Amino acid sequence: MTSRAGLPIPDYDHLPEGSLTHRIRTLDADGLQALIEYERAHAHRVQVVQAMEHRLGELRDGADPSGGDPAAAQPEHAPQAADPGPVASGGQTDNNQPLRHGVAGHTPNRDIRAR
Repeated sequence: MTSRAGLPIPDYDHLPEGSLTHRIRTLDADGLQALIEYERAHAHRVQVVQAMEHRLGELRDGADPSGGDPAAAQPEHAPQAADPGPVASGGQTDNNQPLRHGVAGHTPNRDIRAR
């Protein structure tokens, strides 16, 4: 049985089904067979197994793996943001809560003298 580290698609367990059906097109028959065995032994998602078996049949009938690298950058994993966002340097978020009925003193958690 194939271990998680030996899978041809990195981070396989965390990819959604829709992404897997596209990524398996880049694999050869051996890589696809390893994924089928791993999937059956672990999550056993029926749609994923069926898609892989269908693709394996296409490869055995003479289809070629499509171009691309299954280990390439994945749109499912967004890059880490360089901007820290709305958190100020002191670690507190900016209170942008709207005024309740237009009166600052009646809005909870709003220090009107801080601005």
